[in-house]
Amino acid sequence: MGNSSAGRNPDAWRLAGVNNFLLQTDQSWEMDAASRRSCHFVALIILISISPILCFAGGASKKCDVFSGSWVFDQSYPTSDYSATCPFLRSEFDCQKYGRPDRHYLNYRWQPSCCNLPRFNGVRFLEKMRGKQIMFVGDSVILNQYNSLICLLHAAVPNSNISAPYQTHYVTFQDYEVTAMGKGRWDFVQDGNTIVKDMDRTTAMAKALATWGRWVDSAVNTTKTRVFFEGIFPTHYRGIEWGKPALRDCSRETVPVAGSRYPGGLPSIAGVVEGELRKVKRNKHVHFLNVTTLSHLRIDGHPATYNGAGGGMDCLHWCVAGVPDTWNQLLFLFLLA
Repeated sequence: MGNSSAGRNPDAWRLAGVNNFLLQTDQSWEMDAASRRSCHFVALIILISISPILCFAGGASKKCDVFSGSWVFDQSYPTSDYSATCPFLRSEFDCQKYGRPDRHYLNYRWQPSCCNLPRFNGVRFLEKMRGKQIMFVGDSVILNQYNSLICLLHAAVPNSNISAPYQTHYVTFQDYEVTAMGKGRWDFVQDGNTIVKDMDRTTAMAKALATWGRWVDSAVNTTKTRVFFEGIFPTHYRGIEWGKPALRDCSRETVPVAGSRYPGGLPSIAGVVEGELRKVKRNKHVHFLNVTTLSHLRIDGHPATYNGAGGGMDCLHWCVAGVPDTWNQLLFLFLLA
């Protein structure tokens, strides 16, 4: 790992503006100039559909939609409260350090309607990924998930040899030869030969998904690389969406929305996403992680003012430890499948 070009130069992995996309590969992988140009526009890639997956229920396995369910209070959670021990935990996600008075948001477990999820096992994750690289590419919310993952892994092997020359953006668990990277930016949008600072988000979505689909079909060898896309990461700035019209943010919320349905429903852009997804070839084995609804229900999971990013109201990102741990639990399940 240490001798790969990506290891020497983490910027070789930088794909500007790609959201909610991660790759796992067993070789050093760099993009040529044409591939980089084709990905430059991919700005808001978000997917909302997924096929059932094998899940565990009473010792047996069956097909289950693991993204349909509800949050249940479980005193045995969190399985690892690494808030005080993870050296990679970013201040903007560290709600406990910055004074969040309640801890119940850590005690909720995602319970699918038809089966049980295996708990995240950091050692098994590292063994499964031995000799491989995992890359998260996206905005600051995908960095949220990346931060959760490396803290979960550190908690599982705290005495392991870990190299982090670039701190929170590039970490290698040397005993397992596993490298995790989190990188993403929003600078400009390139549409053909035109470069703009921003554009209509619905139009951007359709164009981005079409660009991404062509790139996956033409450039990704799925015998060596597994590709995952995640669903929309919601914000909670309008209480009317979860039945509390008097609220203007998430600051007073300490428990999830009860049940399996978010009152505000899915964003209207979901239809655009579904239409574009049908154009992506199925034989490329793209795995979709539909975390949209389960995250929508967690109105209590945001830093609010309990963050190290200047104290502003943050109902976009997520406390770590917290909801992003469940995203990684689901990723773990897919890697086992």
